[in-house]
Amino acid sequence: MTDVLTPDAPAATTTGDATTATGTARVEVRTGGAWAAVCAVEHLVPGRGVAALLPDGGQIALFLDRTGTVHAIGNRDPFTGAYVLSRGLLGSVDGAPFVASPLLKQRFDLASGRCLDDDTVTVPAYATRVR
Repeated sequence: MTDVLTPDAPAATTTGDATTATGTARVEVRTGGAWAAVCAVEHLVPGRGVAALLPDGGQIALFLDRTGTVHAIGNRDPFTGAYVLSRGLLGSVDGAPFVASPLLKQRFDLASGRCLDDDTVTVPAYATRVR
């Protein structure tokens, strides 16, 4: 079963993109025009994903890649409807990180949410920061 992290109280609104994680800071995701605290960086394992609940009840797949960068995309696999992208395998193409769905293996760019195997399909991508 996938670990699901429950969000903490929302943080202050500012701007930001994917952020390099250091120390025991908290991961925040930009959603609904505000930053929402999701979990402590120490809960993330490089190269593995975890599902997290957003304040609106939606699910994201949160990843800490091997470079220390945190990424967040929607957790729902658009090809099957299952909430499983957090359980996918991480990889990269030309230096750009992606996750491959554990079900049908479609690859999703972690920065944009674009499916690398079908240009007509995307999943939501979220800006992240570590504070």
